[in-house]
Amino acid sequence: MKTELDSTREYSQQIAQAIRDEIVAGALPVNGRLPSEGELAARFNVSRPTVREALKRLAAQNLIRTQRGATGGAFVNQLSFAQAQEHLVTTATLLLSMNAIDFETVCEARFALERACLPLACMRRGPDHLASLRAEILRQNADGLSDEGFCASDVAFHRALVDAAGNPVLSWHMAGAVEAMQPLMNMITFTARSRARIVGLHSRLADALEQGAVVEASCALEALAAYTLELGGEIRARRAGVLG
Repeated sequence: MKTELDSTREYSQQIAQAIRDEIVAGALPVNGRLPSEGELAARFNVSRPTVREALKRLAAQNLIRTQRGATGGAFVNQLSFAQAQEHLVTTATLLLSMNAIDFETVCEARFALERACLPLACMRRGPDHLASLRAEILRQNADGLSDEGFCASDVAFHRALVDAAGNPVLSWHMAGAVEAMQPLMNMITFTARSRARIVGLHSRLADALEQGAVVEASCALEALAAYTLELGGEIRARRAGVLG
């Protein structure tokens, strides 16, 4: 059956969207083979190069894979949460870097999202999650750790806290907050922060999770949020003083 395309929009984009919609609807199942390039070209009444461009778009989103040989072709991928997280982090990072979003807005969103993970993390945390949290605290206390290393450990700590919630969908949604928003906040506040104070709050969080103490975990996270906002205000004041 022929599929009409809108002549005012890019054909390859429309074809990719049509195939994506069929994958989402289940008309093209996971590991199922897509129609051949010739069949797709006939269906959409376009050239094969246009079809190839559409398939490249889908491959870039990890929605399909291609195989060579007699049994080759394009096949529907089973998209993993890890792959989806990579796309989300990239998109979130670009959005934050390309748009004028103030520090307080980013801080509000980042901690609001993490707050939702705490009750589940207190209930479902396992030995591996606790070990990851303790390992990052130990790393943060190490002598000679660079600012970049401390920031990376900070992100890893909160990544472990989110993963402790044991909900892959929640972890996926949190990827942008932890791995895009948090590095941005670290980049702004690292010159003013007290590592000892942050490590102390991280230790409170880890202790509360180990004990399954939701209220204490929430208090520790609120204290961390308040301190982060305090640092943002201090940096703004410094910059205003320099500019003044």
